[in-house]
Amino acid sequence: MEDKDIMESLLLTTKGVCDLYLHGTIESPTANVHQVFDHALNSSLCIQKEIYQKMSARGWYSQDTADQAKVLKVKNQFAGMQ
Repeated sequence: MEDKDIMESLLLTTKGVCDLYLHGTIESPTANVHQVFDHALNSSLCIQKEIYQKMSARGWYSQDTADQAKVLKVKNQFAGMQ
């Protein structure tokens, strides 16, 4: 397995963990449980950011630039819903 594949796997796993912790935070029945999930979520988000930054620095996580005309169209579409 190559380094890129390992990093992609780590990133996907970390994103999944963040999702679980987010739901745990939202659904927490008590303040103590909420605090534990919230702390775990924030820690996981920091890990996810580090993994992304390392992948991006190596060119392993490419992003396409959004077409500004499409962005403006969607923005205008939703502006009327307020």
